[in-house]
Amino acid sequence: MNHTVGAPPGSFRDRGAERAPGTTVRRMPTRQRPERNLALELVRTTEAAALAGSRWMGRGDKNGADGAAVEAMRTVLATVPMDGVVVIGEGEKDEAPMLFNGEKVGDGTSPLCDVAVDPIDGTTLTALGRGNALSVIAVSERGTMFNPGPCVYMEKIAVGPDAVGSIDITASPTQNLRWVAKAKGESVRDLTVVILDRDRHHDLIDEVRSTGARIRLISDGDIYGAIATSSPGAGADVLFGIGGTPEGVVAAAALKCMGGEIQGRLWPRNDAERDQAVEAGYDLSAILTTDDLVQGDNCFFAATGITDGELLQGVRFEPGGASTQSLVMRSRSGTVRLINARHRLDKLQGFAAVDYV
Repeated sequence: MNHTVGAPPGSFRDRGAERAPGTTVRRMPTRQRPERNLALELVRTTEAAALAGSRWMGRGDKNGADGAAVEAMRTVLATVPMDGVVVIGEGEKDEAPMLFNGEKVGDGTSPLCDVAVDPIDGTTLTALGRGNALSVIAVSERGTMFNPGPCVYMEKIAVGPDAVGSIDITASPTQNLRWVAKAKGESVRDLTVVILDRDRHHDLIDEVRSTGARIRLISDGDIYGAIATSSPGAGADVLFGIGGTPEGVVAAAALKCMGGEIQGRLWPRNDAERDQAVEAGYDLSAILTTDDLVQGDNCFFAATGITDGELLQGVRFEPGGASTQSLVMRSRSGTVRLINARHRLDKLQGFAAVDYV
């Protein structure tokens, strides 16, 4: 018998040559081979940052907490297998000696990545011992993350999977709440709205209260607020208000993994910032969607709790060790993992200049 070239006797192609006339074979569709899940590597960086920053919880020194977390995250980030560039970091190089915008991170191997870091989302929360402080990191393919440039703040609205497609940042908060309630099959009075407690939100808060919706005012940490809308059990349905643009990009990565939605619009603080943004080519009237903030569908996100909150448990220290709780996500698979980990204190000394023992 003559076999198909390149096919050993008894192989699939060879057996096909012996099929009876009229029979067919259904070929399995070509499936994409899963790539390495970087999120499982990235969670080590947020764990390290959370462990370092948590030693400063309640000590009234937010700079000390942030410095410890930054150093710890950067140390571990250098071991992650990627060729990353920090797009969202601690600031420009002159102001931030570590994890500055443009810094190269990772071990230099493929893949090429954009990186957004916030070693502590909620430095004041950590310093005062208040809840919902997180350490977060997001990674996506090179060139896919929105660079805020001079635009420090943006208007935001974020919702979870049940309300995707029901929001419009150009509409009033009242109208958005009606749409969200309809999408969720609830009354507006059943909704809980997360808003940063700032003077600039006085009118927003009054309007939301007039609808009958419940409000959770947070002092800091609007990355937490955005993620909470997509996290079952966190008790949040909508995030409204003006917050950090970098935080909006990080939140977009998380919401892309969780199936939620965020919309934003750049909000210059003054004429000088407005002029600078326009000169740099930013369209201040543009509505920025989740896909504008993080393009494509191959991003990773990890967050570790620093202080206890509705989203994650904070770091707990115990004799000889510490425990952490983290969220680990990947947009391509849509998988969201909750990871509980225990760490030996004597092994943590290499992560940061903190006396853990």
